[in-house]
Amino acid sequence: MDVGLTPLRPVRCLVCGAIAMALSAATAHAQSIEDARAAFREGRFLEAAELGEAEGTSDGYALAAQSLAVYGHYAAPEEDRNAVLDRAVELGEAATGADPANAEAHFQAAHALGRHALSIGRLSALREGLAGRIRDFLDAALAIRPDFADAHVALGSWHADIADAGRIARWMFGGDREEAIIHFERALELAPDSKVVLLEYGLRLPELDRDGGGERAREMLSRAVELPAQDAYGEFIHGDVVEALASLDAAG
Repeated sequence: MDVGLTPLRPVRCLVCGAIAMALSAATAHAQSIEDARAAFREGRFLEAAELGEAEGTSDGYALAAQSLAVYGHYAAPEEDRNAVLDRAVELGEAATGADPANAEAHFQAAHALGRHALSIGRLSALREGLAGRIRDFLDAALAIRPDFADAHVALGSWHADIADAGRIARWMFGGDREEAIIHFERALELAPDSKVVLLEYGLRLPELDRDGGGERAREMLSRAVELPAQDAYGEFIHGDVVEALASLDAAG
């Protein structure tokens, strides 16, 4: 009788059980985050935020922040908007705290802050120092992932908007039109068929290039309006593109 092997059997069972539990947890996690992403794609933003936050991970918090930022900006009742966007900001910060090396977390933290800044107005946002915080998150995202097209277009928008805000804002935060063009062109190179890239660059190009910018902006927006929306958020972006193109046409 080989008694030497007998004590190993329960140990093997415990190891097998631990592996099975770990695999089950990983499967449940993957399913849960996919459920949250599906809810976001379908426009169930509050559900996506709830599922993402429940994950308790950097990716989950980032998705929750994105969901609430989009919902707060486009769909929330006016009386709820500030509270929704405040929560989006908190979740964006939670995402970066959970994993400082997650570029998407930094980008969604900047996105949430940007939507919050829009809701309170440019002057209030500047007084609260939101511009500097947004820039820090975007710089962090690009330091981690240099070819992050959405972060490039967001930083291009940041530079253009700060430059447009006046001399004091430019002095305080360093917004620069040439830097804006550099980031926009890089984003366009990385994602030439992105409705977001075409929209954000097209909105700001007439001011960035007062000679030929208006015509090129019209070309960008006309191209963007022909691209299909990929999800519910894309439908909102499509509406923004249509509105921007109409405004440009009306301005002549």
